[in-house]
Amino acid sequence: MIAPWLLALGLVLALLVLIPARRLQLAGLAPRTIGLYALTLWLLAMLVAIEPAASRIVVPILLAAYLAPFVAAPDRVRGILGRGGRRPGGSARRPMKNVTPPDPPGDDVAS
Repeated sequence: MIAPWLLALGLVLALLVLIPARRLQLAGLAPRTIGLYALTLWLLAMLVAIEPAASRIVVPILLAAYLAPFVAAPDRVRGILGRGGRRPGGSARRPMKNVTPPDPPGDDVAS
């Protein structure tokens, strides 16, 4: 049977992991990538909580992985993960949308 304190700790850590995961979602990463990130971060946090001897190695990795989405800009995160925002034409910007209303019928300028 799972100890109640361990279950509560797992839920609290899961909620804490969702904070940087939301930042990655806003950056436009794929849901699978965000899920793997959150699962890895949660597993590392649980490892530190259950086995304190591993904290000497895992805590620096955990801190860097937790803080990276807040420090890096969304474009930088996409570039690091190989999800470049550039389109095949070389421009990352979308073409400008034409919002000018059409001319009313009967107003022919050529006549």
